[in-house]
Amino acid sequence: MKAGDIVVTRDTNGFNPWTHVCGLIEKAGKTLGLDDGMIRRIITPERILEVAVPVRMDSGEINMYTGWRIQHDTSRGPGKGGIRFHPSVSTDEITALSADMSIKCAVVHIPYGGAKGGVKVDPTVLSRGELERLTRRYAFAIAPIIGPDRDIPAPDINTDTQVMSWIMDTVSMLAGYNTPGVVTGKPLEIGGTLGHAGATSLGVTICTMAVLEKLGRAVEGQRVIVQGYGKVGGPLVKLLSERGMKVVGLADVHGAIHVPGGIDAAQMKEYFIKNGTILGFPGSTTVANDQFFTIKSDIAIPAALGGVITADVAQSMSASIVVEAANGPTTGEANEIFRNRGITVVPDVLANAGGVVASYFEWAQDLQGFMWEPELFTSRLEKTMADAFAYVWKRHIELDVSLRDGAIAVGVERIAEATQLRGLFP
Repeated sequence: MKAGDIVVTRDTNGFNPWTHVCGLIEKAGKTLGLDDGMIRRIITPERILEVAVPVRMDSGEINMYTGWRIQHDTSRGPGKGGIRFHPSVSTDEITALSADMSIKCAVVHIPYGGAKGGVKVDPTVLSRGELERLTRRYAFAIAPIIGPDRDIPAPDINTDTQVMSWIMDTVSMLAGYNTPGVVTGKPLEIGGTLGHAGATSLGVTICTMAVLEKLGRAVEGQRVIVQGYGKVGGPLVKLLSERGMKVVGLADVHGAIHVPGGIDAAQMKEYFIKNGTILGFPGSTTVANDQFFTIKSDIAIPAALGGVITADVAQSMSASIVVEAANGPTTGEANEIFRNRGITVVPDVLANAGGVVASYFEWAQDLQGFMWEPELFTSRLEKTMADAFAYVWKRHIELDVSLRDGAIAVGVERIAEATQLRGLFP
């Protein structure tokens, strides 16, 4: 072991997200011909902050929680990444996600580095008052290392515009002046942007259209299955249908359905609002969750949780194209099976980057004090995503690697260039 090597442990299932990301970065570095020192420097997080988060509960007792804010790399700009409140939050998870953000921001060529944060807590058991006190105490604890020119958090799992509002207000009170640019994903009334909602879904749609074009396949009539009917999956059904594709399979937390003729987006939205689930949608057949990806389709879009496409799922996958709308939905073993089966995968660091591009636009508007028109926002998002896809496609061919490996290589390459240009202080 060399000085500076990262020491990580594996969980009982043999998988560690941080180990996995380290392997991807190292592989990309070797493909690019980077020396070992540069690879270790890119892998190593710049700053890991672990904080105690004491919260006075409604009962009067004090509960203790643990939170993190990890800044992986800021060679290309301020750290950028979401904050999640979830019982699974750990150092390894947040570190891996911060590195993903470093690569993602570099892939879409926006002037951000990577960061991520979270609190190990089940927010569903907290009252609104308890959630606010938890959020503000966590914001107070990480305030010394965040800011519009240092590190800009955003919503993630179990956090939303209200949580971002509380964080922005807490940091503003500490600073003594308004700091809207300290977070993104805010309500319009306090510095949000008109185009943020649905930006991730639009980015996924742009990548789906682009990969079909590169593969010489017509868009009209392509059969798509979407796993997840939330912030990303919900808008996707509409966006894909508007472009002539047929969403023939859909899954939510309650189960999965198959509609061979295609799902009407407006009818599904109305049905879901009324019933709280997609199950029972007129004309649909219920499908077992473990059989969802076997539905006859051309394109599969996992838009829910990470790690859902295992080796067994990959082996039985019906679609010949996978577009990753979720973070880390495909395991390493599954990715190898996709490679062997000739299934094209548009990786998450490219496909779902529309959200961070939108965050960048919101931050820029906060710094300018000027809100863009929705048409300007959308056109710039579309161009940024289309340019990123085109460059990743070009590099994956030049390097003779998979699209996933090509995207990681683009991110690592750009981080290495910035690191080399800035040099080593002192």
